[in-house]
This record gives sequence, structure tokens and C-alpha cells, in this order.
Amino acid sequence: MKPPQIIRIGTKKSSFVNFIETCKLLHRLPQHLQSFLLVELGTSGSVDGNNQLIIKGRFDQKQIESVLRSYIKEYVTCHTCRSPDTVLQKDTRLFFLQCETCGSRCSVASIKSGFQAVTGKRAAMRAKAT
Repeated sequence: MKPPQIIRIGTKKSSFVNFIETCKLLHRLPQHLQSFLLVELGTSGSVDGNNQLIIKGRFDQKQIESVLRSYIKEYVTCHTCRSPDTVLQKDTRLFFLQCETCGSRCSVASIKSGFQAVTGKRAAMRAKAT
């Protein structure tokens, strides 16, 4: 698998250039990988017109690569035979990892977003509330 290509946009944003390519290699939906990355990094972001994931915050390649490794361990490789040839299926609010090699099927944890602090614009929010 190719390492993630990260480019800094200005001082407060980072761009994951080969995001869609990585999703295709992993056989996963971009929305699923995007939500995992953003939750693990504790930030927000979106996919732009060039299919690049724009992430708020300064992140380097090693940080993104570390999060990708944990995603692959949890949501891509089979827990029984360690094969990467798996399919992620959603069935009644649960995600299941179906292995194409050994046929095993096990549930995987859903992506939970942690606490996200509201930073900046507090004075504007207070003024708006009154």
C-alpha cells in the first residue's frame, strides 16, 4: 500500500492527497474511512472537488499513517486469518467484517466521536445568544 501523501494548506489545514486512492485499495467507502480519521484525529474536515480529504489542523504523514494502520487492523484485516480480503457490511446498526478467504464473520465496533471542544468565536456566540 502506498503511504498517505499529506500537503499542508496554509498554516491551519492539511490535505490527504491520495485519499480516494487509499479507499479503493482498502475496498472501503470514503465516508467510513473519513469519519474514522476525523474522529481519531479529533478534528473536522471534508472531501473537496479534487477528491482530497481536507483536514483542519496541522498533521504530518506519520500521524495519518498511524491512524490508517489502526483502521486497517480494526476494519480491514480478518480477525481470524489476518487476510486483507474482507468486506464491511452494515446490518441493523452493526458493522460486520466478512472475510472472503476463510468465510468468518465478526462484528466490529462502530465509530464513536469523542468530546470536541468549541474553540474560537466564543465572544461572537455569547453576543448572539443575548
